[in-house]
Amino acid sequence: MASRKVIITCAVTGSVHTPSMSPYLPVTPDQIATDAIAAAEAGASILHLHARDPKDGRPTADPDVFMQFLPRIKQATDAVINITTGGSSLMSLDQRLAAPLRAQPEMCSLNMGSMNFALFPMLERPREWQHEWEPKLLEATRDTIFKNTFADMESILEKLGKGCGARFEFECYDVGHLYSLAHLRDRGLVSGPLFLQFVLGILGGIGADPDNLIHMKRIADKLFGDSYRFSVLAAGRNQMPLISIAAAMGGNVRVGLEDSLYDGRQLAKSNADQVRRIRGILDGLSLEVATPAEAREMLALKGGDRVAF
Repeated sequence: MASRKVIITCAVTGSVHTPSMSPYLPVTPDQIATDAIAAAEAGASILHLHARDPKDGRPTADPDVFMQFLPRIKQATDAVINITTGGSSLMSLDQRLAAPLRAQPEMCSLNMGSMNFALFPMLERPREWQHEWEPKLLEATRDTIFKNTFADMESILEKLGKGCGARFEFECYDVGHLYSLAHLRDRGLVSGPLFLQFVLGILGGIGADPDNLIHMKRIADKLFGDSYRFSVLAAGRNQMPLISIAAAMGGNVRVGLEDSLYDGRQLAKSNADQVRRIRGILDGLSLEVATPAEAREMLALKGGDRVAF
């Protein structure tokens, strides 16, 4: 379902990149809050949030860390807060659900299948590591499955969807994930308007090129007709080219330092840099940016006054 207004999601820190890769990667609760608020002020209507251990920047699922920045962001901005249920491929499902179950947000991400989620190629670039855990985490993805079984997905839909009133950003890393979502729809476990995030460029998922984006859109049209909206994220240097194509195709866009550390050819100094970059592209395409209120209406969200933080 195409929209004249484009939702900008900003994924503020994620669990993919490590502190040694960029001095601008938000790590502490204060940095995450500051960067998220600035991204919202720049035009992001959805903020997709992970947490990191403030001592050394490693990904964490600790809800106490989330609660050090979630209330501050909510108090400072009207943006939709979208909490990860993916966390990291090295976390258990119970760990991944601890923070969203406490926060009961309007929106959560939901990964649509188990897969290889390979980050170890990042080790090929020589660098000085600040922390011993960084290369170890990347290497661990060589022999790790990112587990998202049907039982896992059903549990998330039951606990967060039915239990907390959250709606979902369905993260689809390959074409088969669209069919998995259609299966859950056919069983009545999910209902529209569906918000699909096509994820391109992760090793283990579909490659980041325009043909694959077009194919994902074609299959989504076949399966979901006009009962869905889609957004696109692309890893690394493919970020801006592919999300620009997505916007021209009637889709929404995701930026943020979770997906790429760059703004053009330079390291992005903040998430807001990338939001401003895509806003300029959208303006050049004569496309308007959705406000948080408009995003809530488009995605049928419960509203920020019904969260637990």
